[in-house]
Amino acid sequence: MAKADIKPKSIYHAKKWSDDVENLYRFQQAGYRDEVEYKQVKQVDMVECWPETGFVKKLQRRDNTFYYYDKQRECEDKEVHKVKVYVY
Repeated sequence: MAKADIKPKSIYHAKKWSDDVENLYRFQQAGYRDEVEYKQVKQVDMVECWPETGFVKKLQRRDNTFYYYDKQRECEDKEVHKVKVYVY
């Protein structure tokens, strides 16, 4: 399956907050690079998101415990520079 072989070409750290950075923060908090890796590892087609904001609502970690997230922003400004953005 070619989908499982997707690897990022490059990486950089986020400079300012955005909706995409917020979701990356949530994936990385749960132990994944991003949505692509999450879908590969967990073999799911969709990630559960809040309809109002589009932010990730729930993620399953590799040890099968769950992380639940709020509708509002959770990635504080002081955490933004820690978020890694992967380019495919």
